[in-house]
Amino acid sequence: LDVWFGNMASVGEFNSFSASIPATKVELSVSSITFLLQFGRTEVIDNTLNPDFVRKFIMDYFFEERENLSIMKNRINVRLEKAIAGIPGKKCGTIILTAEELNCCRDSVLMQFCANKLDKKDFFGKSDPFLVFYRSNEDGSFTICHKTEVVKNTLNPVWQAFKISVRALCNGDYDRTIKIEVYDWDRDGSHDFIGEFTTSYRELSRGQSQFNVYEVINPKKKEKKKKYINSGTVTLLSFLIETEVSFLDYIKGGTQINFTVAIDFTASNGNPAQPTSLHYMNPYQLNAYGMALKAVGEIIQDYDSDKMFPALGFGAKLPPDGRVSHEFALNGNPQNPYCNGIDGVMEAYYRSLKSVQLYGPTNFAPVINHVARYASSVKDGSQYFVLLIITDGVISDMAQTKESIVNASKLPMSIIIVGVGPAEFDAMEELDGDVVRISSRGKYAERDIVQFVPFRDYIDRSGNYILSMARLAKDVLAEIPDQFLSYMRVRGIKPSPAPPPYTPPLHVLQTQI
Repeated sequence: LDVWFGNMASVGEFNSFSASIPATKVELSVSSITFLLQFGRTEVIDNTLNPDFVRKFIMDYFFEERENLSIMKNRINVRLEKAIAGIPGKKCGTIILTAEELNCCRDSVLMQFCANKLDKKDFFGKSDPFLVFYRSNEDGSFTICHKTEVVKNTLNPVWQAFKISVRALCNGDYDRTIKIEVYDWDRDGSHDFIGEFTTSYRELSRGQSQFNVYEVINPKKKEKKKKYINSGTVTLLSFLIETEVSFLDYIKGGTQINFTVAIDFTASNGNPAQPTSLHYMNPYQLNAYGMALKAVGEIIQDYDSDKMFPALGFGAKLPPDGRVSHEFALNGNPQNPYCNGIDGVMEAYYRSLKSVQLYGPTNFAPVINHVARYASSVKDGSQYFVLLIITDGVISDMAQTKESIVNASKLPMSIIIVGVGPAEFDAMEELDGDVVRISSRGKYAERDIVQFVPFRDYIDRSGNYILSMARLAKDVLAEIPDQFLSYMRVRGIKPSPAPPPYTPPLHVLQTQI
């Protein structure tokens, strides 16, 4: 049994979007102290020295790597107790950490409960009841997995419906015991125990019936009082199973990812003939535009069946008449701006640098609206559009861009912005919408569809450009699956069934007699 506590940053470096390494999910449960990890924090539980936290930490475990935190031993089901170091010579308590390998079940259940004639616990009122759910572990212990809200001043509460994954409830074992405790809430945290009962996923899945009316039993009362019957009843009102689907379920079902590139050709990038330019074509290594394009494109092209990508430029004067364009085809063909693979996009980009004049201003709205026109024509879930904008400058058409993003948030579309060079990118952070949801003319974006990253944050100090590109691609693509799924869920679009695997025909050898 190996146990390491330390920096957890390596845990967060795995990206399931691009990973092909076999991994298993491990759930960490924490008891006895508010515990801060670098990848998460438990909820706060007031006024107790023995807290049991609902919040779990899900991490990926790779069999061939040593993690900075590892609690693995054949089948993963481990309990660890560790004394807390604090004031010298004084006991500061114990932290209890349990780990269990998660079953691959992806179902969730939506459940609702009510209770009837619960015991009265408050002197001046009735009771303020709430439920606490526990999953049983393989070693016979119990792990808290859900708490309902408190319903004030009633002995006949109806709790709100809640959603919980089957993995959290019973780890996919339908006959595993589920314990439910009933409490009367007190402001000071010393909640009064009303009683408990046990059930299982299989019993709950029968739905509302006589089988799912449970007597709430207080063992101490039952032991003391001969005429004790129960401390009330709890009834299951509804039980609805939902299967969680993943990004890859849609890809397997045939959804196409359409990838479009838009490159900034404004004069602030510098003369491409000069080594100081962000567009400088160094014969020995890619410039920042090339690295960003190749890093993101080479991953996302795996989700595009025909590998034909529209490539656009903006902010340049075009030959032969020197007109300024914010939406021109890099290959010079506005009727067919498609390039063959990322290499074809790179080739068209380098060819454009030799033929157009860098100018300005930095307008995003035209290229966003260009992709939005295509996305608006396919809303059945069969296609999803990703626009990569690579830019060096402060945006010039902020109001129009925000409006175009708000409109695009209703479409099957995501926007990735990579900022190159030393400029301030405050406006890009605003477009990202992670802190404040983007709005335009009083209308808010339906969902977050923009991911911004500054390229300078990914330059490897040792000069390892392969590592720089890998880090960039990981963070740039991190939000795409969730943005994709948010569109499909809001629209109620389910993935199509995956086609059966291809089986080559059997060649029958015929022999002449």
